[in-house]
Amino acid sequence: MRFAVSIPCFGPWGDPAVHTETAAITEAAGWDGYFIWDHIRAGDWAGPVVDPWVTLAAVAVATERVAVGPMVTPIPRRRPTKLARETTTLDHLSGGRLILGVGIGWPRDVDFGELGDAEDDRVRGAQLDEGLEVLTGLWSGEVVEHHGEFYTVAGARFLPPPLQQPRIPIWVGGMWPHRPAFRRAARWDGVTPIGVDDGDRPRDLSNGEVAEIAAFVRRHRPGGEPFDVVVGGSVFGRREEAPALVAGRRDAGATWWVEHIGWPVDTIEVWQQHIAAGPPA
Repeated sequence: MRFAVSIPCFGPWGDPAVHTETAAITEAAGWDGYFIWDHIRAGDWAGPVVDPWVTLAAVAVATERVAVGPMVTPIPRRRPTKLARETTTLDHLSGGRLILGVGIGWPRDVDFGELGDAEDDRVRGAQLDEGLEVLTGLWSGEVVEHHGEFYTVAGARFLPPPLQQPRIPIWVGGMWPHRPAFRRAARWDGVTPIGVDDGDRPRDLSNGEVAEIAAFVRRHRPGGEPFDVVVGGSVFGRREEAPALVAGRRDAGATWWVEHIGWPVDTIEVWQQHIAAGPPA
């Protein structure tokens, strides 16, 4: 089991200097990863919003060991050609520490429909699949010819390729129990699930659901290659429960615990103290 923090890009966290300071604390406390949410707006209630990609570059420079990346970036509102350049540059800048979390994005109105992008989940799912095809093709360093429904690349070759080979790891986000994202995740390197209720409102996953997700991905994954199941929650204010909570996730098949660093609970200083106490096991 490895341990990471996942931090918003808005509100009190809408300041790149706060992230670089917190990332240094995270690394010194023994965590394995520092991930930032990728929202472009998040709603007027959210307050200041920081660009996660510019901030991740600063975090990469401020750290030496922890994995870094977005959790997750919605490819449907990104051009995969530009994302190919950004991810390759960040992979080199970090010394090969980038993990690319991807998804169709949420909320569909605030971050998409109200900004002129598709609200339909199926359309964004198709954009994600085609975008990943373009992105990984450009990572190869070979000439790419792609003429699809959403994207065109006419004989382009991007150099240099990423530092990590055969490619930068790709984790796919999904809302359980909606199955399409998890079939998609089985084609890549990991899954970052969250539970949702009938109204698509986030909720905690049970250990049984984590085991069900891990088994579902294995059934749809050819070859049986290693695969990350990236789940978590928060032990904020309940450290005494951490060993049992983390052990339950691990026994259910999780390979990463991601501590959800909240907003707007308490202050940045309180959360930094929580992180400085180290991983929950």
